[in-house]
Amino acid sequence: MKDQFDIWRFDFPGKGEHSVVLISHPDVCAHASFVNVLYCTSQRQSRPPKPYEVMLNGADGFEWETFCDCKTIYLVESAKLFGRRGRVSQERRRAIRSKLRDVFRLAATD
Repeated sequence: MKDQFDIWRFDFPGKGEHSVVLISHPDVCAHASFVNVLYCTSQRQSRPPKPYEVMLNGADGFEWETFCDCKTIYLVESAKLFGRRGRVSQERRRAIRSKLRDVFRLAATD
């Protein structure tokens, strides 16, 4: 069963296989044909995260530091997710939520 903030693999057309973080509502993750995900890439460039990225690591199920890109939300077919890697830790879940609010300018109230 899939859940919000789980980390899975997805084969992106033109980009290849990458880890993704599920960010759809838990009910959507569990039952929908399509889910919203954030694209991740390994941090082998030895650089700090960009303003729209959150660094994930072993606490999140990765073997090495990995950037979670919060500037673009992808809609992918749930059935094409494979190879569950783990789940984003509580600390990084907060960081991703905060980054999404900042990047998309999502205020708590108007």
